[in-house]
Amino acid sequence: MRELALSDEILMKIEKPARYIGGEVNMVKKNPKNVDVRFAMCFPDVYDIGMSHLGIQIIYDLLNKREDIYCERVYSPWIDLDKIMREENIPLFAIESQEPVKNFDFLGITLQYEMCYTNILQVLDLSSIPLMSKERTEEDPIVIGGGPCAYNPEPIADFFDIFYMGEGETQYYHLIDLYKKNKKNGGSRIDFLEMAATIPCMYVPMFYDVSYHEDGTIKEMLPNNTNAQKTVKKDIVLDFDNVSYPDKPLVPFTKIVQDRCVLEIQRGCIRECRFCQAGSVYKPLREKSLETLKRIALNQLESTGQDEISLSSLSTSDYSKLQELIDFLMEECKKKNINISLPSLRIDAFSLDVMSKVQDVKKSSITFAPEAGTQRMRNVINKGLTEEDILNGAKQAFVGGWNKVKLYFMLGQPTETNEDVDGIMDLCEKIAELYYETVPKEERHGKCQITASTSFFVPKPFTPFQWAPMCTAEQFLDKAHRVNDKLKTLLNRKSIKYNWHESDISVLEGLLARGDRRLSKIILRVYEKGGIYDSWSECHDKNIWKEAIEETGVDLDFYITRERKDDEIFPWDFIDTGVTKDFLLREWHDAKDEKVTPNCRMQCSGCGAASFGGGVCFEDKN
Repeated sequence: MRELALSDEILMKIEKPARYIGGEVNMVKKNPKNVDVRFAMCFPDVYDIGMSHLGIQIIYDLLNKREDIYCERVYSPWIDLDKIMREENIPLFAIESQEPVKNFDFLGITLQYEMCYTNILQVLDLSSIPLMSKERTEEDPIVIGGGPCAYNPEPIADFFDIFYMGEGETQYYHLIDLYKKNKKNGGSRIDFLEMAATIPCMYVPMFYDVSYHEDGTIKEMLPNNTNAQKTVKKDIVLDFDNVSYPDKPLVPFTKIVQDRCVLEIQRGCIRECRFCQAGSVYKPLREKSLETLKRIALNQLESTGQDEISLSSLSTSDYSKLQELIDFLMEECKKKNINISLPSLRIDAFSLDVMSKVQDVKKSSITFAPEAGTQRMRNVINKGLTEEDILNGAKQAFVGGWNKVKLYFMLGQPTETNEDVDGIMDLCEKIAELYYETVPKEERHGKCQITASTSFFVPKPFTPFQWAPMCTAEQFLDKAHRVNDKLKTLLNRKSIKYNWHESDISVLEGLLARGDRRLSKIILRVYEKGGIYDSWSECHDKNIWKEAIEETGVDLDFYITRERKDDEIFPWDFIDTGVTKDFLLREWHDAKDEKVTPNCRMQCSGCGAASFGGGVCFEDKN
């Protein structure tokens, strides 16, 4: 019987105590004394978010397949428990064993969103692990980071011992074997970090020095240790059928954001959307076979009792065996009364036909992501979607019985004009008009409901827009207000609702996304002032960030609003994702010239991802 880290008295005081007690269905149970390596896998956000993350489930399953490793989970305590843990000196603990994270060999932290950076410091602090890597001793866990934000690790480099570039399935066993070898030989912490640095996809920040020009841009970044490589190359899975994937995923006892089975059908993307970091860093596209997906789906549904299964992909419609997979799932799920969720579909006749079969049309809404209101702007961002495509999709949806449409746009993208901003509501009006023209009055289920949402554009590393200037918070809000004012002039305004995001959080995201090592002092200062859960609007305090930026003397315009020169060295240039900087620069200039680039299956654009030797780059050669 496990002894819980929190007393009954504390559990009765806090919101959702099930976040902290473990014991979930399919939780792995091992005796910590019988393993060689203990690995705490952390999602630096609340349990409800972290338990919905597929990546942690994959690594959890992968590491626990080995008898000599015990991988446990840790999440950021919510603000109510955070306060109690500090007052009563309760160390942060892992869910499975309820033992302090400080006792583990590794603390792995997934980096999904820049605004979770202060929560990384919360996790380290509550674990009694020194925040700065250089201050850690032989008694502290090795702190390793991975995930999409690791593709620019520099703003948080001072807090991590290692960053893993690429997909966790490929090198974790090797890394842990080196750790065991070093431990057996009586090696030190530094000895192990030197061994880790020899793995091509591992980045050990303390083994690199950065120098700067007088204007603040980077002069060079060079290794200061002979074991460190000048270029760190991401590692990826090529055989996507024979890689570890959880047949028995964890099932929580409390409601989480996405409580269902998840079937990852492919990784990567063939689309060349110029704003999308995931589409770039996860190249090339690799698919799981139909037979593998059938087996995983049946095993997951059998082992969890979940009543919903979702397909996971950046662009589900591009899976080459989608029709066959949907037919299989519909047959199986109908027998067991299980729902099927199909995100990331391109809206066409096939997708609408499928969705009409798996959704209750009267209750659900159909989602489009035009990203921009005008065709000119969609060409700039290379969305690969024409207004005709959008209107045809909407018309087919209305004929199919839908009357609720969700539309997603971005404001502040490179070269955007007032006409492009106005185009958002022009497109909404055209879709509303189309509904009333298409659906006879006697067949309508109430009026058309169009919900338009805008986020604010944030330039990301390893995209063509990494050179682009970003708007200020005031400019973003001016654009949102312009959209809202335009809505008030529309004939069908009562059928249209408009939502927009908070601009100050987007600007901070932009600061951290393209920042360098000098920004760690801001993150540390914000945390020292009490900042955590900055991705949550109810917790985010923009005044704390403003004070920290003023106190550290950081020039926001340098990081946010200036356009980078073509030959500027970026903080992340030492990382090789396969996609070359020359290709991205060509795409940046093509964007400004409004030139469209075809998707990978239409024509190879020579991005560099073929260097991995697999995936979509070699489909025609198989």
